[in-house]
Amino acid sequence: MLHAAMNGAEMAKSAEIERAGPAACDAELVRLLASGRQEALVEAYRRHAGHVHGVALRVVGPGALAEEVTQDVFLALWRQPERYDPSRSSLRGYLAMMASRKAIDRLRSELARRRREEAATSAEPADRSPVTECDRVAASLEVRDALASLSAEEREAIELAYFGGHSYREVALLLSQPEGTVKSRIRSGLSRIRQSIGSQVGEVR
Repeated sequence: MLHAAMNGAEMAKSAEIERAGPAACDAELVRLLASGRQEALVEAYRRHAGHVHGVALRVVGPGALAEEVTQDVFLALWRQPERYDPSRSSLRGYLAMMASRKAIDRLRSELARRRREEAATSAEPADRSPVTECDRVAASLEVRDALASLSAEEREAIELAYFGGHSYREVALLLSQPEGTVKSRIRSGLSRIRQSIGSQVGEVR
């Protein structure tokens, strides 16, 4: 963790920022980050890591991935603090949005890895019918093509709901969108997928 990498002087500086309370606002922390003050990063981590980790957990579930997403978010803040615009959102909101995006990217990467592993382990099994195998591959390609044909907003919402196992409310929270908008995107996307491949896809709760 970030605290473990600090020396005594840095910990003292972090404590000084913490004691300043509201005066050391998030915008000031980011300004200090831009000047290379590591203690500002540690204080930002102390204030917001729990919330960032919670967002990551809702997308990827418990385990190493959520921890990695949390670390990635604060490393990105350290490397590019100028990307935060305090006039557009709070630092917590900005970090949560970053966590959501990075977690979705991690989830997609993990799903792609699992698909590759499943494809490798199921390649040419002795007891698989060639007809069944052709049907399975065709269906997989149809679903992939159908997803690719959706808008980015529809595809992202559906991936979170069906690959990530999230409810409408959770997807809305992760994407910072009204729940009604998320429902509309998922339903319109599923309708287009059904029309494309003729499959019946389950409803999100």
